[in-house]
Amino acid sequence: MTPRELRADVPAFDDAAYLNFGAHGPSPRSVVEAASDCLADHEYDSGKNDPYEVAFGAADRARERIAELIGADPEEVALTESTTDGINRIANAVEFEPGDVVVRTDLEHPAGILPWQQLKREGVEVRILETEQGRVDRDAYTDAVADARLVCFSALTWTHGTRLPVGDLVDIADDAGAFTLVDAVQVPGQQEIDVHEWGADAVAAAGHKWLLGPWGAGFLYVDRETAESLVPSAVGYRSVTDPTADDLDYAPGATRFEVGTTSPAPHAGLIEAIDRIEAIGIDEIESRIETLTDRLKAGIDDERLLSPADCESGLVTVAVDDPEAVVERCAEQNVVIRSLPYPEAVRVSVHAVSTADEINSVLDCIGVDNE
Repeated sequence: MTPRELRADVPAFDDAAYLNFGAHGPSPRSVVEAASDCLADHEYDSGKNDPYEVAFGAADRARERIAELIGADPEEVALTESTTDGINRIANAVEFEPGDVVVRTDLEHPAGILPWQQLKREGVEVRILETEQGRVDRDAYTDAVADARLVCFSALTWTHGTRLPVGDLVDIADDAGAFTLVDAVQVPGQQEIDVHEWGADAVAAAGHKWLLGPWGAGFLYVDRETAESLVPSAVGYRSVTDPTADDLDYAPGATRFEVGTTSPAPHAGLIEAIDRIEAIGIDEIESRIETLTDRLKAGIDDERLLSPADCESGLVTVAVDDPEAVVERCAEQNVVIRSLPYPEAVRVSVHAVSTADEINSVLDCIGVDNE
């Protein structure tokens, strides 16, 4: 499959230059059909098949496919609704005590901010590591995590599109005895991901961005050994080995974080989305993104370009005086980008399915020369 062929299967691209994959990747028809077919099988055949067996079988297939994608074992993967959901499941499973320290960067998405704000009410100290141009200073990071209970950071920053050195940051936190939680939602679908190579305790992500999967298809990796020390805040028949037993025996690995009845449809769509992305190949996707982002950055003044000049991802951040007005002006020209709450900028998300003409269109509407 080629990026052009995948693009042709996405109805959302028919009427707009869509460059907002960092927020939402519109799904191809085949992905929506896979989700719809799964829902139909589950609901229409429930009279002759056990609906729980059908749903659990679909969940097992999704867990196995996601594990292949991220370099994990199926038992290390829990199905969630979103990245935010996954981060919250970890935040509420760690047994924090008053005075414990949580460290996060100042670049985190609200998904990596709000759960820690809630813990502040319980006496947990939240330490914010300041960054520079989307980069983490390793000495400052080492000092910040020295007494931390947990460290949360993004593998790929949503504000600048910079790649953080995940393995190195995990190693430093490990040396300090801190739990490491990585927000990786911007990675799957545009870059390789190997959670075992990263070595983090937990990694939260979802499939509705660069994978072009449906909303509601999140996933959470938890290291097998680490999982045994975590007590989920919510428990149901999918969280335990025997829901009718007198003693509470949590399911092994990450599956203890799955609770009860959920729709199998979103993750069935995600399986199809992963298959489509891998049919193109991550190497081809990265190469195409690099070509298109180079074209985009060539038309942006150095002072306005807040992302790295060399390609690190498909996220390109451009400083503008009135981000909301620029986004509105682009929308009037059928160009879809987004503003950021910080820095004062707009963000253009370039996928392999994007085109050179779309790059020219966004350069026109944000007010820079594309010649």
